Amino acid sequence: MSVTTKASHLSSTSMPTTFPTRTVAILGGSYGGSRAAQVLAEGMPQGWRVVLVDRNSHLNHVYNFSRYAVLAGHEHKAFIPYINIPSSSLSDIPSCSSHVRVQATITSIDNHRIILSQNLPELQQSSLDFDYAIYALGSHLPSPIDLWNHQNEGGLKPNFEPPEIPTYGGTKPEGISSLRERQKRVEAATSVLVVGGGALGIQFASDIAAVYPQKRVTLLHSRRRLLPKFDDAMHEEALQGLQELNVRVILGERLDFESLQHTSATKGSSEPRVVRTLSGREISADLLLLCTGQIPNTGLLRDMDPRTVAPDTGLTRVLRTMQLHVPPPFEPHKFQGDDDDDDDVLRCLKNLSFDTEEATGQSESSPSSLSIAYADLPSTSSSPRTLYSLSSLSSTDTLLDPCQETLYPNIFVVGDAADAFDAIKAGHTAYYQAEVAARNILRLIRRDEKVGILAEDDLDSELEEYAPGPPAIKVSLGMTKSVYEVNGVVGTKNDGVEDLNAAVMWAACGMPDVSEEDMFA
Repeated sequence: MSVTTKASHLSSTSMPTTFPTRTVAILGGSYGGSRAAQVLAEGMPQGWRVVLVDRNSHLNHVYNFSRYAVLAGHEHKAFIPYINIPSSSLSDIPSCSSHVRVQATITSIDNHRIILSQNLPELQQSSLDFDYAIYALGSHLPSPIDLWNHQNEGGLKPNFEPPEIPTYGGTKPEGISSLRERQKRVEAATSVLVVGGGALGIQFASDIAAVYPQKRVTLLHSRRRLLPKFDDAMHEEALQGLQELNVRVILGERLDFESLQHTSATKGSSEPRVVRTLSGREISADLLLLCTGQIPNTGLLRDMDPRTVAPDTGLTRVLRTMQLHVPPPFEPHKFQGDDDDDDDVLRCLKNLSFDTEEATGQSESSPSSLSIAYADLPSTSSSPRTLYSLSSLSSTDTLLDPCQETLYPNIFVVGDAADAFDAIKAGHTAYYQAEVAARNILRLIRRDEKVGILAEDDLDSELEEYAPGPPAIKVSLGMTKSVYEVNGVVGTKNDGVEDLNAAVMWAACGMPDVSEEDMFA
């Protein structure tokens, strides 16, 4: 199906309403957020709308970024149009009664309002009041695939890491240009040091070695095992695959970040730079790729209420209903900031997975490293259960038992930002969590609206709990080989393709017959 002849499915599900329209705001339109928008839009009663906010013009298929940052010719396939929900400008949001999407940056949030700003230039601002919200802003990606150029942890910027890409505004042409710049830097390097033995580091090292076998590629990992969250056999297969590509693998050594600021080559020199590990080992390279983990994008919640975010992990505390968890005092009262109104895709995603590895800097516990995975994962990664009767409560009441109350029952958090009971950081995990959150919001809305719930809708009077399934992952080892773990079974495949089956993700986003030409849209 051509993207130029698409139908707007989510828009067609909404019905004319009289103002004021009540709102469910979805913060972030990636794997979790886009799924939540679909579930909500299909189940909303009259008088309610979904407003999906994301700073990107297209869904960013980040699992393919590392491949497309090395191999030229497919970079446009990583940016997928949002065809199922119409776009709106900031100024038009208040007057929209149907489901809409807006490209904007979220600058603040409180318990019933978000403040939005245009990406470029950051001049126009607008507020959006909401009844419910799903926070699906994920993580800041590691610098080699972070198109928005967030700083490395602790503000460290190695002086031989690639210079920053010019100011980025979240459009597809800018994203394509950014990935092409990264391709040029990889091509120009004679030697590359990849730091981090999670899936992203393995992907980068193996892809560079496969595309440029003449380059000297080194992978440095602080632990004794690659992919330590998974079976020992995953480490063995990944190590063997890297060695087959002549990647030099150094395990059990941690990079000395101080050495990044003091390298042996002068600025502009074509000579390799030299860095050290904490043990004193010296490693030379003229391109450094820090693949040492993602930083949870939870700053907005921390600013709203510091109690929402665990200081040691940066993750947001949630209940199994995926509601933001801040227990109230014994005597219920509102948090002091509550009254401040001012400025305040299933098949494909089953084939994608994050894994948690080493963190940037000195900590062994971590944000997660990105992985490429496209195996046949289990049909579900959660075991929904029911919880919390609503028979005597309205949608604005605290809907939990006395041991599980929260000050923010109307805000849900899914994906990488959530401390979700040891669930791996993965696209399919965010997808399932978003389904639970969306169905729970529909329950609360229908209870509040006193709308009858059909038995086949499986939307009874209790909220669901989320329970993570077993870890599953598939990591590419060069252009064709991969290693996977599914339901405790580890194996390898040799069926990979250059673009990592990008069309499968486009199909999951509503374009099952997309052509090569269509993917430039």
